[in-house]
Amino acid sequence: MAPRSKFTRQELIDAAFKIVREQGSDALTAKAIADELHISTRPIFTCFGSMDEVRREVRAAAEALYDRYTAEGFRQRVPFFGFGMQYIRFAKEEPELYRLLFLSKTVDGEGGALDAMRHSQAIVRPSLEKIYHIRPEEADRYFHDLWLVVHSLATLIVTGGCRYSESEIGQILTGFSVSICKSIKEIPGFASGDFDRDAVFAQLVQEDRLTQTKEEENP
Repeated sequence: MAPRSKFTRQELIDAAFKIVREQGSDALTAKAIADELHISTRPIFTCFGSMDEVRREVRAAAEALYDRYTAEGFRQRVPFFGFGMQYIRFAKEEPELYRLLFLSKTVDGEGGALDAMRHSQAIVRPSLEKIYHIRPEEADRYFHDLWLVVHSLATLIVTGGCRYSESEIGQILTGFSVSICKSIKEIPGFASGDFDRDAVFAQLVQEDRLTQTKEEENP
């Protein structure tokens, strides 16, 4: 069958997206797109001013897919937990797109992991306030700290260093969730970061000593 003479802009984007999805962003070149569609490189530069424009379109497509993953998580009973598990699922199922969005520099210096975190933080904030009965700034601290855990686990998965099962990951997220929520509620100034760290740790150590003493007295 003879090659088609014309392709739409969207078909070129789809071909570029397929290349990145399967081979990674470093594989995206005009020649790679041309080879994928069995055409010359000329139609690519007729539709796009540069390969940077193509990369921006591919990134937008990757962000749209990521948003579909996380939207499913936000619909769950505990939105943050759902978000976290979907974030990790995206890393498992779309490792090259995860690398593109969260482990590589952007063309124009915008986007990246922290911007994605802030975007999701704004979405989930009202649910965190309602579920845990906390203020907006406390919800943001909770999300920020838990997101660091989620991002670390997802990055370990993509780089081949994560050996945790899905149930173990769920336990890890639950443990950190309880710890951070308890700290926000019981330690004045924890959310803003201006609490007395020395006093808090001294109290924890003292409580441990008292518990140990009681256990020794009542074996």
